[in-house]
Amino acid sequence: MLAYSNMQASWTLSILVGFSAFGPPVGAAVVVWATGGDLRAWLSQVFRWRIGLRWWAIAILLPLAVLAVGSGLYVLGGGPTDFESIPFVGIYLFAMIWGVLWGGGQEELGWRGFMLPVLQERYSALTASLFVGVAWAGWHLPLFLNANTTHAGWSLSQQLIWVGTILAGSILWTWMYNNTGGSVLAVAVFHAGINAMGIFHPADEAALAPGGVPDPWLNLLAEGTTGVVLVGIAVGIVLVYGGADLSNSRRPGTERIGLKPSSDSSDTARSYGEDSRHEAGDSR
Repeated sequence: MLAYSNMQASWTLSILVGFSAFGPPVGAAVVVWATGGDLRAWLSQVFRWRIGLRWWAIAILLPLAVLAVGSGLYVLGGGPTDFESIPFVGIYLFAMIWGVLWGGGQEELGWRGFMLPVLQERYSALTASLFVGVAWAGWHLPLFLNANTTHAGWSLSQQLIWVGTILAGSILWTWMYNNTGGSVLAVAVFHAGINAMGIFHPADEAALAPGGVPDPWLNLLAEGTTGVVLVGIAVGIVLVYGGADLSNSRRPGTERIGLKPSSDSSDTARSYGEDSRHEAGDSR
């Protein structure tokens, strides 16, 4: 309905898009309830904040590092800048809170809080991440079909870069989730931080779309320089942590949401060496 409404860009459209992002957690809640899972255990992942200072630092500061490196590459590539238009740094806190509650972070109870642990009972963390990434990207398809959303104005190359960053981001989100003992809160904060990067990017918006017509090359440069940083981090995480778990501790399974894994999935999990791993004390 949203995709074909032809609604003009407005706060109403933004609010409807925000409501639509509650689809994954609502769907997950229905499945958890219908399959005899523990809704309280599933929801408690949002309140799991005891993950250690290291992981809070990563969740909050890594998006800023991605922004800094991506912006540097953009400048080195000759992209036009407008540093005077960058808002007051305190806006970052507002953007983070907004992002957690409404701007994408609310999806995480569905993607990482349910779909990921279910898939990790049967597949490696890397494979599960890619499956979630495909579903996550597909969920955003209506935004590409409504002419008044930002996504619809992107060129095909930008859209493909976006899909690549979604898949890379899915690996990063799994890494965060698995290493924090299944903290959806940490993942939502991380998600919000990545989404907030665009507010502080130094690109000259007028030059990116002179006369309201997007410049394909400059927009590709702006998107690609940040995308390559996310992909590079994702590749580095796979190389350092390994694709089996993307973690130094036991990757959370469906026991986190009160669902019992099947015997087949338990055997699969053991094949990745989970039974030889121990849970980190500050991740629970």
